[in-house]
Amino acid sequence: MEESLKGQIASILFQAPDQSYAIARLQRENPSSLVTILGHLSNVKVGECVTVKGSWQNHSHHGKQFHVTKLSITPPSSIVGIQKYLESGMIQGIGPVYAKKIVEKFGENTLDIIENFPQKLCQIPGLGEKRLQQIIASWQEQRAIRDVMIFLQGHHISPAYAQKIYRVYKERSIEKVQEKPYDLAKDIFGIGFKMADAIALNVGFAKDSQDRLIAGLSYTLWELSSKGHTCALKSALLEEASSILEVDIAALQAPLEMAEKQGFLVMQKESDSEEVSVWVKALYQAEISIAREIKRIQNAPLRMRSIDVEKALVWVQEELAMTLADEQKIAVKACLEENVHIVTGGPGTGKSTITKAILTILSKITGQILLAAPTGRAAKRLTQITKKKAFTLHSILEIDFISGGFKRNKQNPLSADLIIVDEASMVDTELMHMLLLAVPDHARLLLIGDVDQLPSVGPGNVLKDLIDSHEITSTKLQKIFRQAAGSKIIINAHKINQGDFPDVGHYDWSDFHFYIEEDPEKIATTIESLITKTIPEKKRFHPIWDIQVLSPMKKGAIGTAALNERLQKVLNPCSKPFYHGSRVLHPGDKVMQIKNNYQKKVFNGELGEIIEINLVSKQVLVAFDQNKTIEYDFSELDELQLAYAISIHKSQGSEFPCVIVPMHSSHYPLLCRNLLYTAVTRGKRFVVLLGTKKAVAIAIHNDQVFRRKTGLKKALSEEKIAEPIYLDLFN
Repeated sequence: MEESLKGQIASILFQAPDQSYAIARLQRENPSSLVTILGHLSNVKVGECVTVKGSWQNHSHHGKQFHVTKLSITPPSSIVGIQKYLESGMIQGIGPVYAKKIVEKFGENTLDIIENFPQKLCQIPGLGEKRLQQIIASWQEQRAIRDVMIFLQGHHISPAYAQKIYRVYKERSIEKVQEKPYDLAKDIFGIGFKMADAIALNVGFAKDSQDRLIAGLSYTLWELSSKGHTCALKSALLEEASSILEVDIAALQAPLEMAEKQGFLVMQKESDSEEVSVWVKALYQAEISIAREIKRIQNAPLRMRSIDVEKALVWVQEELAMTLADEQKIAVKACLEENVHIVTGGPGTGKSTITKAILTILSKITGQILLAAPTGRAAKRLTQITKKKAFTLHSILEIDFISGGFKRNKQNPLSADLIIVDEASMVDTELMHMLLLAVPDHARLLLIGDVDQLPSVGPGNVLKDLIDSHEITSTKLQKIFRQAAGSKIIINAHKINQGDFPDVGHYDWSDFHFYIEEDPEKIATTIESLITKTIPEKKRFHPIWDIQVLSPMKKGAIGTAALNERLQKVLNPCSKPFYHGSRVLHPGDKVMQIKNNYQKKVFNGELGEIIEINLVSKQVLVAFDQNKTIEYDFSELDELQLAYAISIHKSQGSEFPCVIVPMHSSHYPLLCRNLLYTAVTRGKRFVVLLGTKKAVAIAIHNDQVFRRKTGLKKALSEEKIAEPIYLDLFN
């Protein structure tokens, strides 16, 4: 039976970092007594007066407790309560010392003074204008957050998300949630369509409302884009959206047409059938833009003077004291003659040699050369290979914090005569669109990558589409060079890529091993043993920073989630763990950023180390590569995940001294050739496969799973490209 209690918060016994749960002691008004309350207490502070509704329950160890289902808060009215309230730390600028001084001065009128006459606080000795402004800002923010939290709690939203909503919408938070709840899915990281939909239905939106159905269609397309597709057949879209929204397909026809009229979606008839393809507008325009900009760069006159290519080939081989193979000469020649060229090939086929040859030749006629890669690790490796500074694509495009896009664009192009992009298979549709807009007319563009790896994490299959379109010249390197032919990693990578089973014999701890094990739990135990003992002893690798576990899936005993939990305990134990929702973080943990954060200049896939968890400032400090240290508020921690084990998709563009790859039939939905090939090629000096030969065979013989539906090939082959469209995909 539900009861109601009134009283004042006497102390906080426990409070979850995300404010989603707390245990407190309540000083009741009538009858006067101290009781334990627990539940979703919405960031309560010591000294606050509360009314709680809920029920009594008996705990086997702690005795009688009151489980809260609903909470309302009023400021304290007694002098003692007010002082405790201010001492709690809820208002920046007021600690125990100033709390005592302020209450002694203003007594029971203290909170009214802070609310309505804050300038009077300057009467307190030592409290200057800077501290006053801090107090005013903090008081206003806390009041607004509290209003938002109480409102959202009534709609079953956790306080952690309330804080995120407030950070984006500020004082418009409640209005936004009531009037445009579906915007939350695109504006707030971590709030997807399903949560926004639940909020919308809770605040009164009808299940068949046009706003809901249009938002649901857009969400369905973006969900497909998260699987790599830039578009979908109309029939498949309607079927998927019908299932998600729980409405008939017929009910979606009118909202689909309205979404097209309003410019949210684009529909086009397939050239070879009666089917219609549908895009979210941003991805459609990005593909059209890529096609247009490629044609522009191909047809523009270069600023670099022409050279005698045959003489240059002879000279560069003498200069670098090496002999280029015939296919390498073809690649270098094409790179020197074409405005846009692609070089692709597997490990050990000489992509780095070609890059060095091109740089050596063209450095003689221009100093305006840019080297770039999609990730910091890939850029670092390119720097090591070429001995010239390489940058991330985000870095050379220069993030514009005001617009949310990039400073380098059509109106402000890059300063370069030659742009070389390594690991180009990782570049997704949106980023390639932004890059090409910034390539000046007079520049040459060289894309280098392994087209047989997994495609980009983001939507599209840009490198493959560019090659398959035959609108751009490309060179595929296939010969494995002698220095690479002694590596079992490289030999087996090529075997996998050709559809052959790798050589899994043991070679006295050579660079490639296969442990056969059927039981997933035993595979997990073996991984733990290899990382903590066997490999560090045999190979002298650091167990955390040199060894990387790559798993095909997130779930299951050998998925990334379970492996991270297991490896954290043995590699980085902690006596005082930090709990954030269902996750546990320790200082010293290896973590990965899982979304692009342009404000912080940290991007999807970057690895770092937690160096501090500050419970006072409610911030976590993470050190990344390139001497970059980033602060995260507790409410931003869903941008990070443990990275002792990461997905194979997230490993793209990175190399590790040692990789361990579990392969088991429980991974069946994701087993395919380019997944296994990508995993094996991430290992620089040592690769370990664990699992079953059956799972490896399934992966090798499946080259269909990651085919993506895109419109880029069609856009590239169109005789006429539409008028230029310059869009900002970040808004």
